[in-house]
Amino acid sequence: MKRKIYEQLKIWKEKRQGRCALLIEGARRIGKSYIVEQFGKQEYKSYILVDFNRLDDELLDIFNHHLNKLDDFFSRLQLYYNTKLYVRESLIIFDEVQQYPKARASIKYLVADGRYDYIETGSLISIKKNVANIVIPSEEHPIKMYPMSFEEFLWANGNEMLMPFIKECFEKKKPLETFHRKAMDFLRQYIVVGGMPQVVKTYIETKDFEEVDFQKQEILALYRNDIQKYAKGAETKASIIFNSIPSQLKNHEQKFKMTDLAPNARYREYYDGFFWLNDAKIVNICYNTTEPTIGLRMNEARTTLKCYLADTGLLITQCFSQDDKVPMDIYKKLILSKLEVNEGMIIENLVAQMLKIGGHDLFFYGNADKKNADNRMEIDFLISKSKITNRHNISPIEVKSSNNYTISSLKKWINKYSEQLHTPYVLHSSDLKIEDGITYLPLYMAELL
Repeated sequence: MKRKIYEQLKIWKEKRQGRCALLIEGARRIGKSYIVEQFGKQEYKSYILVDFNRLDDELLDIFNHHLNKLDDFFSRLQLYYNTKLYVRESLIIFDEVQQYPKARASIKYLVADGRYDYIETGSLISIKKNVANIVIPSEEHPIKMYPMSFEEFLWANGNEMLMPFIKECFEKKKPLETFHRKAMDFLRQYIVVGGMPQVVKTYIETKDFEEVDFQKQEILALYRNDIQKYAKGAETKASIIFNSIPSQLKNHEQKFKMTDLAPNARYREYYDGFFWLNDAKIVNICYNTTEPTIGLRMNEARTTLKCYLADTGLLITQCFSQDDKVPMDIYKKLILSKLEVNEGMIIENLVAQMLKIGGHDLFFYGNADKKNADNRMEIDFLISKSKITNRHNISPIEVKSSNNYTISSLKKWINKYSEQLHTPYVLHSSDLKIEDGITYLPLYMAELL
C-alpha cells in the first residue's frame, strides 16, 4: 500500500539527521506499523521494530534495567532481535509506544546519544494515563496519519494516472468531461469501502463485499472495545456518542443535539467523551465559528459542534448494519447510487474526512437568527487560504449530495462577509464549473482544497 506519508518520513530522515525522533499519531488500524516497517526495510541498512503490544519479560527487563547504560541497552536489544545495528545507518521503531510510556520518555537520551534514528507510532498518545509521570521529550516531532486518501485509494487500485489529471483540471479550473464519470465511479467505491488499509486490501483482492464488511465490523468492534478499556471515567459517555453518530448526522444541519443523548444533557457533561474520541482519532469534530475571520479557532463556539466518523466506509457499516452485518443489496445500491436514502450525511462525512486528510481543522458557520432572515444561514465548512492577507482569507464550502439543490445560505454568506471572502465553493456530484463567482467542484476534488 503506497502512502503519501512515506515522503514525509524521507524528508525527516534527510533533514533531521537523527537530531529528533518522529512520532506518528493516528487511529488504530490505519497502517502506521506497516508504513514505518516498510520505511525501515527500504531506507536503512537495518532496523528493529519494538512492538510494545507484545512486551514479554525479557524485553521488559532490557528496558527496565539497562536504559541508563546505553551501550549495554543496545547490545541486549541487538541480541534479543538478532539484528545488528549500524551507527547512523539503522532505525529503531517504538511501535504503539503509548503502551510503555517509559520508552517514550527515554527518547530524549536516545536522540542525544545520536547513534541511530527513532520513529515512534501510537494511538491514544495524549490519554492521561499514557503521559502520567513522564516528561514529554522536546526531541519528538509529531505528525498525524489518517485513513487512506482518495488518491491513495486510486493507487491501491492500480490507477496512478487519474489523480494527476484531476489535479491539472483543478488547477486550471476546467471540467474533466469524459473522465468525470470514471472519477465518480472510483469515488463511490471509496465512499463504500473507506480508507482503512486492510479493508481496501480485502476489496482489491476479493471484490467481495461480505469480506469487506467483515473487516469493517471488526474495526468497529475494536474501537468499541478500546472505549471500554481505555476511556476510563468517560467510557459510558464516549460509547453513547460513538453509537449515536449516524442518528446525529441524520439530523437537519447535522449539528450534534445533546438532548438526543439524555434529557437535559449538556455539552460540559459529555466533554470527556468527545475529547477521548477525538484524541483517539476515531472521530473528526467540526466546531461552529461565530465570526469567519483570520483565526477561525479564536471564534469557535465549542458547545456547538458536528461529530463525523473519521472513516466514511466505517460510517456506512455503522449506519446500515442489521444483525452485525450490512446486507449486500445495500452495498450494491450504494455503489450504483441507487439507494433510496438521503445521502447528505454520508457525503458530508466524506468531505470532512477529505478536508482533514488535506490538513484542515474543521469549522462550520451557523447562525439561527430568528429575527433577521438575512443573518440566518448554515455553511457546511469554512477553510482559510494558505497565505494570509489583510482581507479575503476565508472560503465557505457548501456540500451537496444530489443534483437538485439551492445555495441560499452561501449567497447570504457571500453578501454578509464580502470582506472576508476568498473563493466560495460548492462541492457536488457534477463536473467542475464556475458560475456567478462561485466555483462548483466535483466531490473528488475536496482533498485538493
